Parts: sequence; structure tokens; C-alpha cells
Amino acid sequence: MSPAPRIATVTLNPAVDQTVLAPGFSLDTVNRAISSRTDAGGKGVNVASFLAHYKHKVTVLGLLGEDNDKLFTRHFSELGIVDDFSRVSGATRTNIKIVDHDTNRITDLNFPGPAATAADLEAVERQLIVSAAEGLDWLVLAGSLPKGLPEDSYLRFIKWARMAGCKTVVDTSGLPLRVALSAKPYVVKPNVEELRYILGGRLETSVEVAAGGRELVQEGIGLAVISMGGDGAVFVSEEGAVHAIAAAPYVASTVGAGDAMVAGLVHAHVRGFDLREMARISTGFSLGALGEVGPRLPEVARVEELAQTVCLAPV
Repeated sequence: MSPAPRIATVTLNPAVDQTVLAPGFSLDTVNRAISSRTDAGGKGVNVASFLAHYKHKVTVLGLLGEDNDKLFTRHFSELGIVDDFSRVSGATRTNIKIVDHDTNRITDLNFPGPAATAADLEAVERQLIVSAAEGLDWLVLAGSLPKGLPEDSYLRFIKWARMAGCKTVVDTSGLPLRVALSAKPYVVKPNVEELRYILGGRLETSVEVAAGGRELVQEGIGLAVISMGGDGAVFVSEEGAVHAIAAAPYVASTVGAGDAMVAGLVHAHVRGFDLREMARISTGFSLGALGEVGPRLPEVARVEELAQTVCLAPV
């Protein structure tokens, strides 16, 4: 039996995710919450959590505030995730998501985290080399960069991964995404707005979005997945392009839905799925996350059931 693929995620700007249910939420008045929950979060942390839910062995790296890291250490221990985060002074930031199911509106309040330094980034790089001493197959680079780090911070990880024979997945935005693309990561998952920022143009229809994805693939990206919100996602590789769309049966929270799709992409690659199977299962991951409060998935059987509701169309 071949060894299990080795997967690591890097989260340079993690967050404590607080999800508050507040029916009838409105501005300029007193609102009452009926419940709330707090989770260890950040895009790379979420990806690792979803993969661990599917019994993949995952290592997490990045920068974690030492003042409030107990929530994270407990979470990693419960899921069997290897914690190789570098601790920095200060507290990890908090992101608050206010969910109003009466109006299907979700309000985000994202706080800044502690500033990071070049030395902090170098500490993560050194830890990655140690963590990957026995080899690494997949490296997920996800989320925003904390204040103080240069826009090319992900670029150096992608270059290292290529030399190490490791495939990279990048899920970020703005200039860090543009710079990361120059190093040709294996998988990228921008949304339509982010792809428009990179390529320009209208990119309104699935045909236009697929054309943008093909441009990335022609430039050396292995797989481009462009999320279109309620209109699904377009998956483009050398195999072709498909538009995956499905109606979420119930939306409890949008926390981690995009990260769930990234986890589904890695899971599908590990399992050797073709493009259509990959589109179906990764969309199923995302649908599963939408039905949960906070960054989590339902039982595996439910995710597989949701995946079967996904409609695929060639583009």
C-alpha cells in the first residue's frame, strides 16, 4: 500500500471566527442574538479541518497569536491535525459574522490581526522545511497577509514547493494573488471579481469566465476554479471546462464555504478524480459547509449525497 499523501496548509493571518445568529438584525438599533459560537478559523485552518474530517492527515503552519492560541490547540488536537504554527506575540484577530435567517443576510466584521515581520515569515519557512523533511505532496496557501508582510510572501513558498516536488494550491486575492500567479501554482481558486482584477474584461457569463480560466491554464496553471457565488463555479484544466451549479438546500452560514471547496479539490486530486468528479465533490464540500454554523462539514455520507445534486455542463 502506498503511503498517504502528505498535506500541509499555511495560514499567515488566521482568525477566531465568531458566528452570531441575530434574527431581524438591523443598523442603528439594539439587536438581540439568540445564539453564537466561536471557532478556530482562517482559510488555511478551515481547509485543514475539512480535510481532517475526511480522514486526511494534515499539518498546519503559519502565524498564531500566543495570547489566545488555546482555542486553536484544542481544535487541532480534537481533529488529529499536526500543529506546526509559529507563535507570535499578541492575539490572533477575531472575525464576527452576524447571520439573520429572517432576511438571509450575513454581515461580516473582520478585525485586523497583529503585524508580522520578515523574521516571522522566515520562522514559518524554516518550520515548513522541518515539517516536510519526509516529503510533502500538497501545500495549500490560503487567506490574506497580515500587516507587515510583503505582497510576494506566497511567491517564496510556491518556489520552494516546486523545488521540493510539491503541488501548491493558492486561495488569496488582490496583489498577493497576482504575484503568486507569476510562480505558476498548480491550483488557484479566485472568484469572478478576483479574476477580473487579474485579467480585466467583463467576465459576466460562464463562457467568459471559462475563457479567463483557460487563459490561466495556458499560462501554466494546472487547474483554475472560479467561484461565481450563487451561480456555482467554473472548473478549467487541460481536460476541458465544466460549470458546476447546485442549489444549497439550506444556508446556515457562509463561513468556510469557499475553503470547503478548496479542501474538496485537494481531496479529489488525492483520490485521482477526473475534472467532472472533482467539480462534483468539491461543490458538495461547499454545499455541506453552507448548511452548518461555523467552519464545519456534515457527515461524509451527507456531503456525498449533496455532491450528487450538482449539475455539470461543459463550457
